[in-house]
Amino acid sequence: MSKKVIVALSGGVDSSVAALILKKQGYHVIGIFMKNWYDESVTISNECPWLEDSNDALIISEKLGIPFQVIDLSKEYKKRIVDYMFREYKEGRTPNPDILCNKEIKFDVFLSKAESLGADYIATGHYCRKKESKKGNKKIYKLIEGKDNTKDQSYFLCQLNQIQLSKVLFPIGDLKKTDVRKIAKENGLITANKKDSQGLCFVGKIKLPEFLQQKLKIKRGKIIKVSPDEKIFKKAFKDVKDENYLMKSVQKYKYSESSGEMIGYHDGAHFFTIGQRKGLQVGGFKKPLFVIEKDVKKNIIYVGEGENHPGLYRQGLLIKSNDINWLRPDLKISLNSSEKILARIRYRQTLKPAQIFRRKEGLYLVFNKKQKSISSGQFAAWYKEKELIGSGIIY
Repeated sequence: MSKKVIVALSGGVDSSVAALILKKQGYHVIGIFMKNWYDESVTISNECPWLEDSNDALIISEKLGIPFQVIDLSKEYKKRIVDYMFREYKEGRTPNPDILCNKEIKFDVFLSKAESLGADYIATGHYCRKKESKKGNKKIYKLIEGKDNTKDQSYFLCQLNQIQLSKVLFPIGDLKKTDVRKIAKENGLITANKKDSQGLCFVGKIKLPEFLQQKLKIKRGKIIKVSPDEKIFKKAFKDVKDENYLMKSVQKYKYSESSGEMIGYHDGAHFFTIGQRKGLQVGGFKKPLFVIEKDVKKNIIYVGEGENHPGLYRQGLLIKSNDINWLRPDLKISLNSSEKILARIRYRQTLKPAQIFRRKEGLYLVFNKKQKSISSGQFAAWYKEKELIGSGIIY
């Protein structure tokens, strides 16, 4: 008897081809579309992409001759993703809902639903690969970057664990995007030329400031422009490897209203993120302005002129002990030890050489070269060659 796989059909080309491949491999395939939003108290967009997407998912299922249904996970989505987003922004952090969405919705709620329907696996259209090995009698599941370097999505799955990895298949991980579209076209799938979805996971494109303003109050505050030659930058970050090296590598610059000149006003510090360029609505400078820090309590935004402003760069970051996730628990480093790894702090960022240091307070991740726009609330992920082995929330 063939094994049962439930595919998370999003209405896009990637999940469509994933379902097609599994069907051809002899699996008993079922397509399920997740409806995750209909809260009328918070408007996501004037457009309603999920209706079109669910219809495309239905058409794909009929084309492939597989059962199809829509499940409503909107209550769980609001509680675990949307409320989390508002809470994080209110506290001055920058969340990554796509990573949490995979952890909490697709590989938790959806996986549980699939198992209740008797599924052996779930499958997604992610560009990444899963490999298995053994350590003694124990199976080890590895999350490997996708073959298509320009589309690799392993970073979005950095919060998964061994149990979740054991239950998932990634049918298109060994394919390039051009190959996926070619397969879709050759098999007459209506999604062959459909544009990739953008924006919030499972919801679509949103205008974030407008979205946040529906729950977070507008609060007028000062914009302070900090000169790159301020004494504040000359004091910090002397890359001397003494006993305080780790603390120095992650410390933030300490700004105050006297750190620069007031050049305008904003509608609320919680609406901005580190490294943000658009939305400041202040002009008249030779180079574009970037947010280099924000003080939510005092409601002040600090900006710097130009993308090479020293305030945008830090050598390292700290992940608190409770926020560390090892996809490979067997590779977890012991207390007071360190290891050289490769790491990234955002999707599609090239992997950068770095070192992790485990201490009582958490995990320090220190890059060989300073990195731009390290933001609290975002996720750092670290790799051994092409395998993602751990991740955590930046403190």
